[in-house]
Amino acid sequence: MKKSLFVAAALSMVAFGTAQADEAMATKSGCMACHQVETKVVGPAYKEVAAKYKDDATAVDTLTAKVIAGGVGTWGQVPMPPKGGRMDVSDEDVRAIVEWILSL
Repeated sequence: MKKSLFVAAALSMVAFGTAQADEAMATKSGCMACHQVETKVVGPAYKEVAAKYKDDATAVDTLTAKVIAGGVGTWGQVPMPPKGGRMDVSDEDVRAIVEWILSL
């Protein structure tokens, strides 16, 4: 029983650490300049995005492609530049950030 509790606690810590790393990655990548977790800034709040796509099984792939390509119209007429305007962000990092957003 103690072993199971330890494993559960360790997994929780890993999951928490991953979420923190992805939020830090979003900040470092410049995403947080236009987005916040709770509040709409230039773009939608991340919790709004998570709520909109919560039942969409293709959301990770769809949103990753949208962030990489950029676009306009989904959340209004303010354009989102490709990769958030930072070309040094890898596609894998974009996917990790999208996965974090959808986990909110």
